[in-house]
Amino acid sequence: MGIEENKGIVHRFYDCFARGEFGTIAGLISPDFISHRTTGDILAKDMAKDTEMLFNAFPDLKLTVEQLVAEGDKVAFFEIAEGTHIGDYKGIKPTGKKFRMRNSCILKIHNGKWAEAWTNIDEFNLRMQLGAIPK
Repeated sequence: MGIEENKGIVHRFYDCFARGEFGTIAGLISPDFISHRTTGDILAKDMAKDTEMLFNAFPDLKLTVEQLVAEGDKVAFFEIAEGTHIGDYKGIKPTGKKFRMRNSCILKIHNGKWAEAWTNIDEFNLRMQLGAIPK
């Protein structure tokens, strides 16, 4: 696939996420997908569980893509995550606080699917915004 097609796969993933079309998202991820995150690796089989946890904690979660660039089979971008803390999140009881954070990702695409990712999740900033870490 070409660079523009790879960029399109990223946009399609986030568009489907915004519409709650999680079945379509599953079709965009390789069965052997792994995301190397600063918060720990996650496999394709665990994506649905991770997504459910996020939506339980932040039911109005909104993800958008900024500054998407691509070369070869890699696509790099910033992901802006915004939402309101309504449910438990990794041991943090609901605070009702809104958050906004910027994560970065380099994504490898193979045969039209997400194959591997290297993601920097700004967990420290999120925990500060929720009041779990003093400012």
